[in-house]
Amino acid sequence: MQLDNLATAVLSFSSALILSLLLTPFVRSLAVRFNIYDHPTSAVKTHKTPVPYLGGVAIYIGFAVAMIFIRFFSSFPSGTLRSLRGILAGSTVMCLVGLIDDIKPDGLHYRTKFFFQIAAALMVIFFGVRIRFVNPPWLACALTVVWVVGLTNAFNLIDIMDGLASGVAIVATMAFFFIALPKEELYVNIASAALCGAALGFFPFNLSKPLRIFMGDGGSLFLGFVCSALAMGTSYGRQTEWGVFAPLMILCLPIFDTLFVFSMRILRGSSPFLGSKDHFALRMEILGWTRPLILIFSLGFTALLCLGAFGVTRVSTDGGLVIYGVTIVILLVFTSYLLKAKVT
Repeated sequence: MQLDNLATAVLSFSSALILSLLLTPFVRSLAVRFNIYDHPTSAVKTHKTPVPYLGGVAIYIGFAVAMIFIRFFSSFPSGTLRSLRGILAGSTVMCLVGLIDDIKPDGLHYRTKFFFQIAAALMVIFFGVRIRFVNPPWLACALTVVWVVGLTNAFNLIDIMDGLASGVAIVATMAFFFIALPKEELYVNIASAALCGAALGFFPFNLSKPLRIFMGDGGSLFLGFVCSALAMGTSYGRQTEWGVFAPLMILCLPIFDTLFVFSMRILRGSSPFLGSKDHFALRMEILGWTRPLILIFSLGFTALLCLGAFGVTRVSTDGGLVIYGVTIVILLVFTSYLLKAKVT
């Protein structure tokens, strides 16, 4: 039985969602049994009691099995299959690296994680997933590595509050899906639907107190990696060349937080790789926002930026420049507001 593209995406989403919903309580029980917890042992940790890890494993399995399962119901072009294999291979590496970092008592050194992140980025390049609007090819490949590694770590950085990383991934993948319709790279439609379903299946458990679970680095590195690959699969520039910057709007929140945190740490004379409470969400909490309100704001803001990104791909050059300009002004105002928080 062969399915059309939309039906394939729906099946990809639903199968990943169901698997993630079923597997998250199971991996939580494994984490409890084998004492795999995130202990609040440093000042950077924001939770008060130990919380089980391994949620990222459920997200990954939901995504990966959906990708493999859907293969038997659809006839994909060779290029689509090649891209999906590259994403699956690289994301598997990222999930395993994050999982080891979660389980290892003192974690992995950041250099070790960088090494495997670069290796995973080279994997997707080998399978044909890379930045297309830059020449010569060697420069495009170098920028692809920077993009993949940077965004992978950006998702890892925003995973400091329940629902934040998974929620942003859900909204962003929906944007990639709708912008890629109807005739862009098929792998974007299918993989974004699967990732959206897998992240959505985990989302309620991350917020539920009785069955609370963290995704850990195994989840956040995986989400960031796949989102970085999806961002490179659509042309965006249907109406104007400025459309190629639409992914920066879709993934603005993790990118913004990374740049903001690194800037604050450097200005204080600290290493940008050492933890601190400079994250936008933690600063908003200092300024009096409740965590549910911060999550609602973050997902709403991401959705608004995704609408802007969708608009950029559909309007003229002048219209696109206006959208980018308004976005920059909003981010400057937001930055000014965050700087009011006194971080200790």
